[in-house]
Amino acid sequence: MADPDREIDRAAGIRFSGVTAERGGRLVLRDISLHLKEQRIGLIGVNGSGKSSLVRLLNGLLEPKQGEIELFGRRIGERGFQPARHVGFIFQNPDHQILFPTVEEELAFGLDQLGVANKTAAERARALLAEQGLESLAGRAVHELSEGQKQLVCILAVLIMEPAVLVLDEPFTSLDLPTRLRIMAFLADRPEMQIMISHDLEGYESFERILWLEEGRIVGDGPPAELLPAYRKAMAGRKGEL
Repeated sequence: MADPDREIDRAAGIRFSGVTAERGGRLVLRDISLHLKEQRIGLIGVNGSGKSSLVRLLNGLLEPKQGEIELFGRRIGERGFQPARHVGFIFQNPDHQILFPTVEEELAFGLDQLGVANKTAAERARALLAEQGLESLAGRAVHELSEGQKQLVCILAVLIMEPAVLVLDEPFTSLDLPTRLRIMAFLADRPEMQIMISHDLEGYESFERILWLEEGRIVGDGPPAELLPAYRKAMAGRKGEL
C-alpha cells in the first residue's frame, strides 16, 4: 500500500500565499507570496533579511503567523502530512549534522527513520556510495574525513531519503575552492529542486531564479543575470555610505 504522506505532486512546486512569520517575537517575514517551480533557486540578502526563516517554513521548523504554504500540492499543516519527509536540509557545519561514527551508518540512518529494514538500509547506503565512486568510504570513521568529504556525506545522507527539495544553508563556507567546485558540480547534476542560501554569489550564475530579501520582504525576483549585478551594486553602495 502506498504511503499517503509520500503522495505529492513534484510538478506543483512550492507556493507561499500571504505568509507572515515571527521569531522570538520579531516579525521576520512580511506578506510573502511566491510560486517556486524552478529546479535551482538562490536566496540572497544581508544577515537577518529573512532567508533562513523562509526555508525553515518548509519543514515545520517555523510556523507562519498568517498565510498558507503548499508543498508539492499538499498544504503544510494539513492533518497527517509530514513536510519534513520531503525537505532535506544541508547546513554550514557538517559536524553539527553528522550523528554516527561511520559513513555507512550515517547514510543508513535516514532510511531507518523511514522504516526501511536495517539490512536493506545498509545495502542501499553502500550502493549509493558505489554509485558515486566512494565505496571505500563505507567503513571509514567520519572524524577521519576531510571537511569536503564530511559535507558530501551529509548531502548523500539526505539524498538517500529521496527528498523532493534540497535546502542548502551556507553549505560551502568551510570548504576550499576546489572542493566547493566539485560539490557544486555534483549538485548541478541532481534532479531534486534545490534552494540555496549563500554569500558566494558566483555560485548562483547557473541557477534559474534568484530571490532577494530585505527586512522580511522580497525586493527582487528574477534570473541571476538581472538580480546579481543589481545586488552587488546595492551592497557596494552601502559599504560606501559607512
